[in-house]
Amino acid sequence: MFCAPYKQKTAGDGAGLYYTCRAMKSKELVREAKQIAGSYRVSEGRGLRLKDYDPGDTNGLKDKKEARKTLERGVELLSEFQEKLYAQDRWALLLIFQAMDAAGKDGAVKHVMSGINPQGCSVTAFKAPSREELDHDYLWRAHKAIPERGKIGIFNRSYYEEVLVVRVHQELLGPQSLPQDLVGKDLWDQRFEDINHFERYLARNGVVILKFFLNLSKSEQKKRFLERLEMPEKNWKFSMADVKERGCWRDYQKAYQEMIRNTATKYAPWHVIPADNKWFTRLAVASVIIDKLRSLDLEFPEADKDKRRELAQVRKALVEGKD
Repeated sequence: MFCAPYKQKTAGDGAGLYYTCRAMKSKELVREAKQIAGSYRVSEGRGLRLKDYDPGDTNGLKDKKEARKTLERGVELLSEFQEKLYAQDRWALLLIFQAMDAAGKDGAVKHVMSGINPQGCSVTAFKAPSREELDHDYLWRAHKAIPERGKIGIFNRSYYEEVLVVRVHQELLGPQSLPQDLVGKDLWDQRFEDINHFERYLARNGVVILKFFLNLSKSEQKKRFLERLEMPEKNWKFSMADVKERGCWRDYQKAYQEMIRNTATKYAPWHVIPADNKWFTRLAVASVIIDKLRSLDLEFPEADKDKRRELAQVRKALVEGKD
């Protein structure tokens, strides 16, 4: 079941019609989510070329208002899935977001996860590592933030920065104080291998991993930067460092391409999500999550014999109470 259960219609309340309609809409939404998710999933990255992915693509959708309504229904469905995920306490869900500045990572998290119970979800933003973090292996700080069973963890940037920003700005390897013998030409291939092993380990322990690369065009980034400058409430998001990073655009695109080529797997797929239209980016991200949670066959746990006996005692105590 992907929606509230059917309810028999009683005189005048229209409940049966409401729940039947809701069930039909949920099934339709699940089908649409499956189609959208499949369009952008990369489970085998060999030979992938980012230039083949259009940042302005909307999967044939043109109506923004209809897309927003679909997203609203998707958020409701995600809330139902999350409640079952938490109650079942078997799987954990890890969502990883990587992108260039202004691609919409924060907005996607805010809108897609707006209906999720905060008690069952955590967001970790990985900024420049602290001195303590630099004295550990680069996966250390990420491993500490992996969600526990029944919960959803969101990484706003992640350990993938080690094969992105550190690869583009290799002077950042210095503060990591690695033994010189370990910093060779094979370093990046070794890190890809380590990341794949790490994600395989997590997958084997019930952590479902979904990775999103929000694919923004350079022209759209410039447009959003200029908009931020015109909006005082957005000024805090902007600095000269952002402009300097634009000068490394080609290097970053090459690094992202290599990242996806080497770390897209069946157990931890990448999703190259078009990011030039925020309304579609959010719908696509929600679709990927819905499609995956649907596949887990999440259900509320059934009460065993002892639990049913306990519930019967609770009912009796409430019925026979004096108040």
